[in-house]
Amino acid sequence: MGNPKAFLTIHRQEAGYRPVHERIDDFSEVEQTLNSSDRRTQASRCMDCGVPFCHWACPLGNKQPEWQDLLYKGKWREAFHVLEQTCDFPEFTGRICPALCEKSCVLKLSCDEPVTIRENEAAIVEAAFREGYIRPVQPVRNDKRVAVIGSGPAGLAAANQLNRRGYEVTVFEKYELPGGLLRFGIPNFKLGKNIIDRRIRLMEQEGIVFKVNTMVGSEVSAKEIASTFDAVCVAIGSEVPRDLPIEGRNLKGVHFALELLSQQNRILEGIAIPPKDIINCKGKKVLVIGGGDTGSDCVGTANRHGAASVTQIEIMPQPPVGHNPATPWPLYPQVLKTSSSHEEGCIRRWNLASVRFIGDKNTLKGVEVEEVEWLPAKEGSRPEMRKTGRTEVIEADLVFLAMGFIHPEQEGLVKELSLAVDTRGNIAVDPATNQIAGTNIFASGDAVSGASLVVRAMASGRKAAAAIDQYLRDK
Repeated sequence: MGNPKAFLTIHRQEAGYRPVHERIDDFSEVEQTLNSSDRRTQASRCMDCGVPFCHWACPLGNKQPEWQDLLYKGKWREAFHVLEQTCDFPEFTGRICPALCEKSCVLKLSCDEPVTIRENEAAIVEAAFREGYIRPVQPVRNDKRVAVIGSGPAGLAAANQLNRRGYEVTVFEKYELPGGLLRFGIPNFKLGKNIIDRRIRLMEQEGIVFKVNTMVGSEVSAKEIASTFDAVCVAIGSEVPRDLPIEGRNLKGVHFALELLSQQNRILEGIAIPPKDIINCKGKKVLVIGGGDTGSDCVGTANRHGAASVTQIEIMPQPPVGHNPATPWPLYPQVLKTSSSHEEGCIRRWNLASVRFIGDKNTLKGVEVEEVEWLPAKEGSRPEMRKTGRTEVIEADLVFLAMGFIHPEQEGLVKELSLAVDTRGNIAVDPATNQIAGTNIFASGDAVSGASLVVRAMASGRKAAAAIDQYLRDK
């Protein structure tokens, strides 16, 4: 702890976003960064707590106090080497992680000014790329081969760890380019795809083989892969979206959120979309159903299309601002989150349940919604929703369903390999090893846990890689 009084005299300083009038016309990243001097000053605020709750809260077990101190002292290279011990891709988490570490920072809990851990992390890894601290590693090979199915954060982390351990790794990806939902789910204004490309190039230089446009379980036999590779890591994500099967669901203009988000990312990649399939919000009244991050991403995308209006509705009540006594630490704070997309223009409403989609000649015109009330939870139960009977119609030309994801796709690979699923529809594995009993198959990420955070998927991929390594060593 180089400056033991910094937390008393220096306030938290965030880099903030580009001005709305500037960013609303493009898909470039909205977040800015501080200069190196200010970044070091922010790192000096870390108190190097005796019990570092930031480290405890991080699914990856990042050693934040250690690399904060090195950053404060100007030892950027050493800071990166500490960071890379636990995090394979700080350039991803430093941009899109909700920073569970900051929610547990003692300065957050005591005065609501946590250390800028996430931004510092991004600054360290960008300096490492810029200064050439990151170079391809050529591991000593052990003549064993591992297949990774899926190239989202879990699959990439597993592939990276296995490759560094000397395995010959082949990653199978069903989409046109590697990255999974990092590439085709998260908008470019949050995560520029050049950042993914830079990492993929590095992994290829280190010997990892990526086979794209390859759907395992239909175009390629999953059983053949399992028999020809020494081990397999299944990291197919949890991509089946939660639907809203109410009257009018099949009207033209009702889409899942990822139909918009993945299509927009493909357009920016230069991938051709059939004209009849293009979703364009320009001049349209847009309604987003679902109040989470995916819904926020739809808001930002619709704004950039030039939508006439954007409304986002949520069935749950509006959370409080700043602090929620119902979710004290160490629970994740359920507080009102205003994203960069919301700042760009959006009507937000809560306690609304969708009743039916209203159309004319098979084209969406609006959505009937009903106000609901939430009764306090009784002991051992969940809050109870009660309908009020108060209804209204929200005019809409386009609706995007952003209500989360329920489980991985259960046809194809899962069906061919006869993989067991749990009560939630996720792939069932040994919780200690992520192994599917009696096989050389392991699973990781959202396919096992259900839809969760990128940082948790990466942690799961690292866990699966370690278990595969131990399995093949024992074998």
